[in-house]
Amino acid sequence: MPEDKEKMLSGYRLVKSHEMLADAETLYEKGSFKSSNNRSYYSIYHAMRAVIALDKADFKKHSGNIQFFQKEYVKTGKFDVRCSEIILYASKIRNASDYDDFYIASKEEAKEQLENAKYFCNQAKTYLEQFNINPYQL
Repeated sequence: MPEDKEKMLSGYRLVKSHEMLADAETLYEKGSFKSSNNRSYYSIYHAMRAVIALDKADFKKHSGNIQFFQKEYVKTGKFDVRCSEIILYASKIRNASDYDDFYIASKEEAKEQLENAKYFCNQAKTYLEQFNINPYQL
């Protein structure tokens, strides 16, 4: 059973994830698709980190957190394979949106990223509720 410190950190990260998700939605509605992709990715990333906080795990690089999540949560069946696919695709799109000079983010792509982020964050929230972690109670 996770300790209170890990539960608090997990809850904080889940709140951060929901804030990023709200930002992604606002940016999408304003037509800022690259920025929406960025916020969708970070929403997913912080939700993932909320989950792995229960294991006292955190890595300096995004890839380390992603690999740990895949190994401990996707391969063990705690999260479905779709969650792994969402993380990897969101990372790819975020990198393109942020770093490729001539990358054009489409409305459809940004909408897909936003919907994927909502799905992933809901999965993380549902998983964390079994440990009495709810971002709305912090």
